Amino acid sequence: MIAKKLQPHINAAFPAHVVTIGTVLSDGFAQISPRGSVQVYDDSHISTWERGIGRTQEELRDGSQVTFFYANFDLIGEGMGFVRLYGRASIHREGAVYDKVWENLIEAEKQRDPGRKGFAVLVAIERVQDLRGNPVKD
Repeated sequence: MIAKKLQPHINAAFPAHVVTIGTVLSDGFAQISPRGSVQVYDDSHISTWERGIGRTQEELRDGSQVTFFYANFDLIGEGMGFVRLYGRASIHREGAVYDKVWENLIEAEKQRDPGRKGFAVLVAIERVQDLRGNPVKD
C-alpha cells in the first residue's frame, strides 16, 4: 500500500522534485531515468507514461520488475525525503487503464506526446521503503 501521506507528494513531484524509474537492461545493468509522468493510480499502483523512446521503454514488459525513487529534501523530517517503491509492471496500449493514465497526466507530459503514441505502464507496488529499508506507512 502506498501511504496516503506520500501520495499527494508523488503526484505533485514534477518539476520541483525528482521521481526516477529503474529497470534492468538485458546486459544486467540498471537503467535509471527521470520521469515527469509518474502518478499514484490508486492505493497500490503507480502509473507512468512511456513515449516510446529510449532504453527504459525497451525493457518494460508485462511482469518487469520496476523501482521508483522519489526524492524531496523538504520531507526528510517526515521520513519521506527519499523513498523507493518496488513493483511489477503491466503494459497498456489501449483500454480503460491506458485512458485513465493519460487523463491523469500533467499537461507538460501530454504536450510531449501530442499524438498519444506512447503507452501506459501500471506498476503494482509490492513494497514502499525509506533509504534504511523501513516501510513507509501512514
